[in-house]
Amino acid sequence: MAEDPNVAEVVRQLDKACRETGFFYVKGHGVPNHIAKEVLDVTREFFHRPFEEKHRIKMSDSTGHRGYQRVGENVTKGQPDMHEAIDCYREIEPGSYGPLGRALEGENLWPDYPKRFGPLMEDYVRIMKDLARKILRGIALGLGGPPDTFEGKRAGDPFWVLRIIGYPAAESDTEVLDIPDQGIGCGAHTDYGLLTLVNQDDDISALQVRNCAGEWIWAVPISGTFVCNIGDMLKVCLCLY
Repeated sequence: MAEDPNVAEVVRQLDKACRETGFFYVKGHGVPNHIAKEVLDVTREFFHRPFEEKHRIKMSDSTGHRGYQRVGENVTKGQPDMHEAIDCYREIEPGSYGPLGRALEGENLWPDYPKRFGPLMEDYVRIMKDLARKILRGIALGLGGPPDTFEGKRAGDPFWVLRIIGYPAAESDTEVLDIPDQGIGCGAHTDYGLLTLVNQDDDISALQVRNCAGEWIWAVPISGTFVCNIGDMLKVCLCLY
């Protein structure tokens, strides 16, 4: 694989991005454009539905911490985030991870409307897991290892997370919940997993990343791409990035 000069160039660029910034755009990824777009479309449809309807799949301890959070319920570094979301995880059979996994046992909660929401998101997760594996193969090659370095016991059967997030004009919600609106959808943070893939709206610049100089710069949406960032787990297990 790495002997192909085109593959070798992609691997070189990928390794450089991981070492110097930790963020990069992914294009030519093979994810059908209509799937990525439909995910955004049904997400907007859901978040525009009445609060009472969204609240039917409310997150709680009993749901395995899966489901809907209203504006301000997610907290980053002590500050409420100005977004609403549905949190979804790999579904866990009771006892499969022992006592430590008990809090996340359960099934994902999908809304009744839009009707295609659940099946679409499950298909999307399958597609994005495949893309993440391809990126990890490139990272492995960039580190001088075999492409299957992150397969098997290390990361071949991943615990995935899908956060479906909406950033509304939330003045009414902040008033009801008595939350000061800081004008930030989600506070500065790093992600705890191996990789994060972000499907952005094409027409809204909302994501910022911090470069090596400590400056916050816009990750301007580029149609047909995903933004990928490496997470804490990758940095810890490699001690390189």
